[in-house]
Amino acid sequence: MRLALRSLALPVLAALASLAAPGAAQQLAPIPAAAAAATTPPTVPVTPALWKLSDKDTTIYLFGTIHALPAGVNWLTGPVEAAFRKSDQLVTEIPETDAKEMQNAILSNAMLPASQTLRGLLSAEDKAKLEGALASFKLPPEAFDRFEPWYAAVALTTLPLAKEGYSADTGAEETISAAAKQLGKPRMGLETAAYQLSLFDGLPMEVQKKYLRDVIDGLPTLDTELAAMIREWSAGHADKLAELLNDKEDDPRISAVLLTGRNKMWANWAKKRMAEPGTVFVAVGAGHLAGKESMLTMLTKNGLKVERIQ
Repeated sequence: MRLALRSLALPVLAALASLAAPGAAQQLAPIPAAAAAATTPPTVPVTPALWKLSDKDTTIYLFGTIHALPAGVNWLTGPVEAAFRKSDQLVTEIPETDAKEMQNAILSNAMLPASQTLRGLLSAEDKAKLEGALASFKLPPEAFDRFEPWYAAVALTTLPLAKEGYSADTGAEETISAAAKQLGKPRMGLETAAYQLSLFDGLPMEVQKKYLRDVIDGLPTLDTELAAMIREWSAGHADKLAELLNDKEDDPRISAVLLTGRNKMWANWAKKRMAEPGTVFVAVGAGHLAGKESMLTMLTKNGLKVERIQ
């Protein structure tokens, strides 16, 4: 399921991993950290795609991020760095969010009622798959019992990647945010963390369980699929990246809520922002800037001309 890969562009991913709980309902303890292995950076030149919208007094740069990257992927160079330095403001999916606020958002959107457990909601087959996946990462079978299926699914995607040396600390979101702080650039979010998590929380339970099932089935190859995605992203191959993300159709109910609906909303924001002078650098998950229903497509439908500059 390609949404497992798209989840890796979520800016809340690190918080979901660090706050996932094998503990009690009212306490969010960290997942045990996996030992990071050496991961080989891409061998292709690192020139990820960059687009812009512009008129006489406004420029909006559009850049797709990947949240978890191996160390040594030096992408903030060339036209991307130049565009970022020229920008007055950084715009990301969510603003900087402190740990307490993120924890409250998770408690509000990821917890099951006290009368339910995750494993109790699953079929015997899915329960066995979940327990097997947790055991492979040396986690107890009850590790996610207090959480909704979507949360377990997203958190599980972080575990095989941590073992292979992929980290949110060196991901594009963290890198660009740290650079903005260093240069004194203000940062705003298109959404809040609570809103982003509420989108998952609002998915029907059967859809959430299917998402969890598909993520578990895809865990053995997740690291190699992400490596392929990073190679295409690093080379600026937006069309090939779209193929990797979309070659297996996701549940349309998930895609509508987490992808296409948000693409439309963000494209509308960009159209309104073009009426204000200034230069902004927009960094959102790469999956939103790839494919037939991407934010770029929505912008074109809004009558805006999008120019590829890298």
